[in-house]
Amino acid sequence: MTHTLGIVWNPSEGIDLGFFVVRYYSLMWVVAFGLGWYIMKKIFDRENEPVEKLDSLFIWTILATLLGARLGHVLFYQSELIFQDPLSVLLPIRTVPDFKFTGFSGLASHGATIAIIIAMFYFSRKVMKRSMLWVLDRVVIPCASGAIFVRLGNFFNSEIYGHETSGDAFYAVKFIREEEFWARQDVQDLTQATTENEGYKMIQNDPRFSDILSQIPFRHPSQMYEAFGYVFVFLILFYAYWKTDAREKQGLLFGLFLVMLFTVRFIVEYVKQSQGGFEEELGLLSTGQWLSIPFIIVGLYFVFKAKKVATA
Repeated sequence: MTHTLGIVWNPSEGIDLGFFVVRYYSLMWVVAFGLGWYIMKKIFDRENEPVEKLDSLFIWTILATLLGARLGHVLFYQSELIFQDPLSVLLPIRTVPDFKFTGFSGLASHGATIAIIIAMFYFSRKVMKRSMLWVLDRVVIPCASGAIFVRLGNFFNSEIYGHETSGDAFYAVKFIREEEFWARQDVQDLTQATTENEGYKMIQNDPRFSDILSQIPFRHPSQMYEAFGYVFVFLILFYAYWKTDAREKQGLLFGLFLVMLFTVRFIVEYVKQSQGGFEEELGLLSTGQWLSIPFIIVGLYFVFKAKKVATA
């Protein structure tokens, strides 16, 4: 059967410069942090804060995001790595069952959020000389924009995809490189290709492997669903800061960020393929949904407790 609406997704790894490949996933992170810096600069200009503090904030945010996201993934979803392959926890490699450069993958937004909050506590006291909520109310705006590009990076990486669906649906995507399918077989063994990338291209384009191609399921592009939801989270926060007095009510923007972002995450989890974790022990909800609930509750607390304070 020929599917006319579903998309077959097998992008190149990145932009080949000859001596180096700029991976799209890494590029999305660069865009996320670069745009975040630009947004915060506009905010700092409005608040009459020196750019030197922004540079420090930028460094702290990058370190907290990457470290927190990776440790969060390991703790919440792959705790066995701590004992089975400890080097892979913080390095872009795996050593079990064999050595392979994997790049930085396996990042959890819940862990990143916790780490950023902790980092902002230190930053607000030692560098900013402002209240922690003042900092968080502003830093969540670029964080929301960054979340959009991180999910786009996941889409390019063919990871964190959704449940199987009909290929007749316009939104259906066949991820040629999906991990679950290739966990059972090796693309190079099947195609006799010299590299994985060549093998994936052969699966997609060579009629000899059409049977294998047909076995790869169409899935919900849950990464794109999430990115789409985060666009609205960012726009609402951006509007609230620039066009209303929300910035004067400490904790309001931070609370809205937690409620909206993790509500989007909670909803999308219904069509997202399981990422593992402790969901089998608790049942009913996925690991991502269980982790999102405390953030939503905390966010609601700050929204309802937000009070207007005098601006500096």
